[in-house]
Amino acid sequence: MERESIEEGQISTPLLENRKGQSNRAADDGGGRGRFSGSSSATAAVLFSTLVAVLGSYVFGSAVGYSSPAQSGIMNDMGLSLAEYSVFGSIFTIGAMIGAIMSGRLADYIGRRGTMGISEIFCTIGWLAIVFSKGSWWLYLGRLSMGCGVGLLSYVVPVYIAEITPKNLRGAFTAVNQLMICCGVSLTYIIGIIVSWRILAMIGTIPSLVQFLGLFFVPESPRWLAKIGRGSDSEVSLQRLRGKTADISLEAAEIWNYTETLQRISEAGVLELFQWRYSRSLTVGVGLMVLQQFGGVNGIVFYASSIFESAGFSGRVGTMAMVAVQIPMTTLGVLLMDKSGRRPLLLVSAGGTCVGCFLVGLSFFLQDIQLWKDFSPFLALVGVLVYSGSFSLGMGGIPWVIMSEIFPINMKGSAGSLVTLVSWLGSWIISYTFNFLLEWSSAATFFIFASICGLTVLFVAKLVPETKGRTLEEIQASLNPSW
Repeated sequence: MERESIEEGQISTPLLENRKGQSNRAADDGGGRGRFSGSSSATAAVLFSTLVAVLGSYVFGSAVGYSSPAQSGIMNDMGLSLAEYSVFGSIFTIGAMIGAIMSGRLADYIGRRGTMGISEIFCTIGWLAIVFSKGSWWLYLGRLSMGCGVGLLSYVVPVYIAEITPKNLRGAFTAVNQLMICCGVSLTYIIGIIVSWRILAMIGTIPSLVQFLGLFFVPESPRWLAKIGRGSDSEVSLQRLRGKTADISLEAAEIWNYTETLQRISEAGVLELFQWRYSRSLTVGVGLMVLQQFGGVNGIVFYASSIFESAGFSGRVGTMAMVAVQIPMTTLGVLLMDKSGRRPLLLVSAGGTCVGCFLVGLSFFLQDIQLWKDFSPFLALVGVLVYSGSFSLGMGGIPWVIMSEIFPINMKGSAGSLVTLVSWLGSWIISYTFNFLLEWSSAATFFIFASICGLTVLFVAKLVPETKGRTLEEIQASLNPSW
């Protein structure tokens, strides 16, 4: 989902494996980044198509960020208990797991545009079900439908952007996907402070509908068209994206060469992933996702307002401060990823989340023992902001980057599905249990999260390789020596 995850993504995405396919020779000739015939300037068609696609990223972010500002209003207006609202918050991730599982196959069967269109239908139905809900079941069904849509979007949006964008611009354009998710979360927090939960849900339908209509005016991915044998349509789409006067002959030839290579490769099934030669790759990929989710991120994102209120601080002020931190730190992480490397950013990010969780836990502990009552709410605010900023810097996106780089081409499809499922499953477990954990012991909950974040630092230091500046072959040879 993040930048390199998109460039080196799953096997069902033709463009993404060019470095390992027929075009690998061109990359080697260019000194690492490669002289790739797909390098060109951004045309109006590419800009507009990317803009339409990243509206789905905004929908993703707004759906994730909805439950925090809406919590008090929904619980009061609909008479929901804490357990019932926990179901509302967590059922979203169940829908996302369903959507993620079928996303790759659906995108290969009906195309990238069609999949984005179906995902927005799911999201729009979900938002409207919440707007007009008369009871908890309508809320649950709406949230489940939104989750299915987001599960599809989480795969197909970055894939589409990667497949239409020139190679020399792909990093910058795919970074927009990550930033738009963050903007969706942040703006939903802010708008939710001002309007009621029903109006907030109605506003959520706007980007969904705009993207759905915009899809009629953007070209289909030329890579997907080539994959299904529609060569002439592929060239028409590519010419439209590169400009009427652009010479697309070499890029079109490379697409066909890669497509033919892909068809000769036998993909590994899920069970084949557990062979000993893939053990380190699987440990690193799955381990990072488990540690990312069990560090508590979705509990904090979904229930930020209630955390601040429980700590005795204004939920609105705390949420706005959290928003002010997320976008700049996400931007900084994108800018530093290819300069400082993956491991240093991960170590700093994981260390920061550990400190943030510890400060929040300490705030609740001081409240429990009736000490420094006036100081503890500000400690909770600082802790959440440190956690949010640190997570946005690296732990939010880099695990997807590394996952995309460490798996050999023949297992990327199966490995990507497995890792995505693990990520959403962890998200569901945390989002469902978070409120119950806070009721059990707020201080202990955050101390547990701090311990897991501390474990992440050790995991990165001992097991996660630095992949910056290395070819995929070098990375995979070091991790899978018998491959």
